[in-house]
Amino acid sequence: MALTRDRILEELDRIQVPDGGTLVSRGMVKALSVDAGQVRFVIEAPTPDDAQKMEPIRAAAVKLVGDLDGADGVSAVLTAHGPAPKAPAAPPPDLKIGRHPVPQQGKILPPGVKKIISVGSGKGGVGKSTVAANLAVALARAGKKVGLLDADIYGPSQPRMMGIAGGPQSGPDNRLLPPEAFGVKVMSIGLMLKEDQAVVWRGPMLMGALQQFLTDVDWGELDVLIVDLPPGTGDVLLTLGQKSELAGAIMVSTPQDVALIDARKGIDMLNRLEVPVIGLIENMSVYHCPKCGHEEHVFGHGGVAAEAEKIGAPLLAQLPIDLETRLGGDEGRPVAAGDGVMAEAYATLAGRLIDGGVV
Repeated sequence: MALTRDRILEELDRIQVPDGGTLVSRGMVKALSVDAGQVRFVIEAPTPDDAQKMEPIRAAAVKLVGDLDGADGVSAVLTAHGPAPKAPAAPPPDLKIGRHPVPQQGKILPPGVKKIISVGSGKGGVGKSTVAANLAVALARAGKKVGLLDADIYGPSQPRMMGIAGGPQSGPDNRLLPPEAFGVKVMSIGLMLKEDQAVVWRGPMLMGALQQFLTDVDWGELDVLIVDLPPGTGDVLLTLGQKSELAGAIMVSTPQDVALIDARKGIDMLNRLEVPVIGLIENMSVYHCPKCGHEEHVFGHGGVAAEAEKIGAPLLAQLPIDLETRLGGDEGRPVAAGDGVMAEAYATLAGRLIDGGVV
């Protein structure tokens, strides 16, 4: 007799199940297939508990079908129709950083850190993080001891820009040891999360995280700790201005009016917090065509310079749109760490801050 599905079902219909009926009459045989003598099927129990008790029935079904003429191999899998017991809710990420702020006496200046300087912007997308990373590298190349704190909790980008993988280590006093890249000590919430994992925190958690970055990280001896702020005028800037000894702030903007409108708001907030504005940086100032040498002011011209003059702050740099800068950020190789026009531009910016006594 040929080995067919009907023949196999006829044999399986002989196997009784504990609470009455047979495998076939109860509709427990699923996904039955016969291919060149190889028989495969699934025995679907009503519940996971039933499935655990039916291993002898599965073994009996395999033996019964395997004894049929033409059966060269039999595979049967036990499964359950009903839902499995609910697993306990997954715990929140086991982060060392992340809590509500705790009371503190006075403003924070981490031990060994001489100055804290923030790099901010009124709106996103103006290259603030790129400027912060390359400025930190340029200062380190100039001989300064530099730390870089990525305080953009919702959109941390410094681990990628600085080419750092893996989380920070814990020191003997249980403080976090920031990894180092290009001579810069770096700390970011992004070092503790998967790159595509979101941080779902309300304001108090952000404030607590920033407090921990300043107190629970062993920064060591630093001439300057550069803080890469999130864009805008939210909780992080407010906390940094009120709770830390912030020596000053650098504002980054493109020349276009939309960016400058938000930059003015950021400057106004710094004034309200009584944080000195060290100066302004005009990013994406001009585009130089590498083929023909033509210059194009894609985002307008002179807006940041005019704003700096208006508020009486220095225009620290005018940085062009540059392909190597973008590639370096994506590849974890800051352009300031190499050679060329942009590395020289950041070296000049770092020198200006050093010569002016800012760092």
